Amino acid sequence: MFYMVVIVLGAILLWLPISHTGDIGLNEAIFTSTSAVTVTGLILADTGSAFTGFGQGVIAVLIQLGGLGLMTFAVLLLSALGIPVGMPQRLILREDLNQTSISNLTYLARIILVIALICEAVGALILAFVFVPEFGWNGVWQAIFHSISAFNNAGFALHSDSLSAWVGNPIVNLVIPLLFILGGLGFIVVGDMYQKRSWRRLTLHSKLMLAGTVFLILWGTIMFGLLEWNNPDTLGGLSTSEKLWASWFQGVTPRTAGFNTINTGGMDDSTTMLTMTLMLVGGGSTSTAGGIKVTTLCVLILATIAFFGRQTTLNAFGRSLGIEEVMKVMALTTVSTLLVMTGIFVISISFTGTFLDLAFEVTSAFGTVGLSRGATGLLDGFGQAVIIVTMFLGRVGPLAIGFLLATRSVPRVKYPAGQIYLG
Repeated sequence: MFYMVVIVLGAILLWLPISHTGDIGLNEAIFTSTSAVTVTGLILADTGSAFTGFGQGVIAVLIQLGGLGLMTFAVLLLSALGIPVGMPQRLILREDLNQTSISNLTYLARIILVIALICEAVGALILAFVFVPEFGWNGVWQAIFHSISAFNNAGFALHSDSLSAWVGNPIVNLVIPLLFILGGLGFIVVGDMYQKRSWRRLTLHSKLMLAGTVFLILWGTIMFGLLEWNNPDTLGGLSTSEKLWASWFQGVTPRTAGFNTINTGGMDDSTTMLTMTLMLVGGGSTSTAGGIKVTTLCVLILATIAFFGRQTTLNAFGRSLGIEEVMKVMALTTVSTLLVMTGIFVISISFTGTFLDLAFEVTSAFGTVGLSRGATGLLDGFGQAVIIVTMFLGRVGPLAIGFLLATRSVPRVKYPAGQIYLG
């Protein structure tokens, strides 16, 4: 409900003449507002040219609200005004932050805001050294906007080709990925790392997130470079150093960041499938990223290994996981897969483009990534509406499902055991 209200308000603001240069209708405003609040990055109009400075500011605020969580800001505002935070607000905040307890939620909300503002401020300061010499004082706003968009894994850029103009720039290729990697790790992990500062003392969640993130980054970077090295539409025409920078950037950006430094539509089919897989996985819980989450993938792999190893418990880093975690990740993965497949099927009824581009678009929408192979502009009104719903469910759905699954109920009736044959 909170997200829907902000999306509507954002759409109204973006529809006002002061927000755009005259080419934005109500449909485009709703689509852009939804994409910003869900920190996706899919667009129907170029952000830098179609929207004025005021409109770009509205988009940046919507990104910040959606990335950090609306209830986080609501609780902080109530606390600042001296208004007690009631139980209903705490329950909603617990759902929004994917927590199992309602204790210390206000403190956690403050930590989230502080981490975000510090990271965004430092990122904007460093990016200013790139954008200010090239764009003058407007470069300051560009640095701030791209820093906010990067940390919140939104993928909105003020240039029609995203960040392709800086494909070989070391500062852009380090600062932007570092921002969306930190935002995608999750505030719990970042706080845990700051407090513990020792691998041995980190929680199991932090260890799984860090190990899974490092593996996916290495896998994505190496595979993208190998698959696209000689492709004239992506890496083929670049120098060796630019190829390495682009491989690194495109290897990490599918983790729901949404920026690109090469032509995404020119990727080979194999690389497209690799990117879709990374987009579906996403980042971490209590983060600005989307997807089914890295820890979900880790638990699925651990459960598979335990099954084939005839083990009755899951073990990782000297800790065990119960059957409840396995059931939860299976439910989340199943629902996520069904949502993506349903979205692809429904849009394909009227979509006139290629199937791979459509599947890529829907996966990007659900993973709140924002990467596109150009299918967004080919969608009719019905297809745009489905993408809007997919973006919304991708941002809000998994959190609501996780909250629902966390509710325990004891069955009043027990049935005799049955047997089915699987595999």
